[in-house]
Amino acid sequence: MAERPNAREAIAAVIDESAFTELPAPQGVSAPDGPLGWEGYDASRARAGERTGETESVVCGTARIGSVEVVLISFEFGFLGGSLGERTGDLLEAAYTHARERKLPVVSLIATGGSRMQEGMRALLQLQRVARQSALTRAAGLPQLAVVRDPTTGGGWATLGAGADVILALRGAQIGFAGSRVRPADADPHAYTAEAQLAAGHIDAVVGRDELRATVGHWLTLLAGGIRDDVPSAAPAPPEGLGRAGLPATGWEAVLQARVPQRPRATAYLDAYFTHREAINGDRCGGTDPGMLCGFGSREGRTIAYAAQCGTATRPAGYRTAARLVRLAGRLGIPVLTLVDTPGAANDAEAERTGAGSAIADLFAAMATAPVPVTTLLIGEGGSGGALALSAPDNTWATPDSYFSVIAPELAAAILKRAPEEARVTADQLRLRPQDLVSLGVVRGIVPGPGPGPGTGAGEV
Repeated sequence: MAERPNAREAIAAVIDESAFTELPAPQGVSAPDGPLGWEGYDASRARAGERTGETESVVCGTARIGSVEVVLISFEFGFLGGSLGERTGDLLEAAYTHARERKLPVVSLIATGGSRMQEGMRALLQLQRVARQSALTRAAGLPQLAVVRDPTTGGGWATLGAGADVILALRGAQIGFAGSRVRPADADPHAYTAEAQLAAGHIDAVVGRDELRATVGHWLTLLAGGIRDDVPSAAPAPPEGLGRAGLPATGWEAVLQARVPQRPRATAYLDAYFTHREAINGDRCGGTDPGMLCGFGSREGRTIAYAAQCGTATRPAGYRTAARLVRLAGRLGIPVLTLVDTPGAANDAEAERTGAGSAIADLFAAMATAPVPVTTLLIGEGGSGGALALSAPDNTWATPDSYFSVIAPELAAAILKRAPEEARVTADQLRLRPQDLVSLGVVRGIVPGPGPGPGTGAGEV
């Protein structure tokens, strides 16, 4: 195994050439051998200090990463395994307090084995202390970004790591609540890796050391975009249409246009809309949905959050990820763009077991209470409540090659006990064409596609 970078080497790996200014350590006197009087504890601390040159398991200070000034917290694993004790808690509380006073993002470079046994429950209580500081910082609208190094286990993972807004992990890092010496003997070692945590939706990205500085810099530029705004953000403009320009003559034609396999999908719209974007991953409950793309992007120097369906049936994890994105954007003061394109919510047995109804309900609630402007563009199929959950109330637009319906016409025909071939007539009765949606007040207008097309009437962009 390659030698682990120490705390200051980890800092140097992300801050370019800017100076790191260490924060003063809070004053305090510890009882001999700590709160438990653990024999030899003071001597162990002294040896750890001699080996590492540090006085505790974390180093805290300020620096610039890219164009953003931040508070940096870096763990020194060589100091008693990067464990958290009372003095660690003092340093972390001071760092978070400084961040709130200066309105700075917090970046944690974590490598820890958990709570310090030699301080017993006094050490474990530091997790509550750290969690409170993180919550206060979240309530202040300041972003928290974690870089998970090797290893990160125990309470440090369960607070500073998993509690961050955006979580990046170094490739191959060991991550898990259980440390290597306390896991079941038959535990799958892969489950405790960065790659497994990514697949399960618990972290946002796995990065290599050579790309870490640029990735952290990109993320901070995006996340800090809301902090710098002193006035409420305007609603994002809907993207320009990329598909067919002409409006459908019938409801069934609208359905067929939206189902064309070659029609531009979410990725094409996002690439055309943003100059740069970074993705968040997963619902933090063990699930991911590749059919829901979420993250933050830059457009004309402005940060906009996005959640976009990719034309597949959206799974519960997708709805939960989108709700996480909307709430995070709301806390940071960043407006949101959503792209609707789904035949509907996934309705298989697994979707029901993993909470389809509650996940959709949660997204409806997040969209309804978002404190920032939200703009929606319907770019394809708008299938029932599974599509409406991602739609902005009173600020949804449509492309010419899209439709929105209370239910798919084939399913509507089946419910009405009509023959399958009557789905065409049913589509007309549902009034699901873009121009119908405008007249019904469901969407504000139709975003023209490339090239000439018929007029759209009132509400056209």
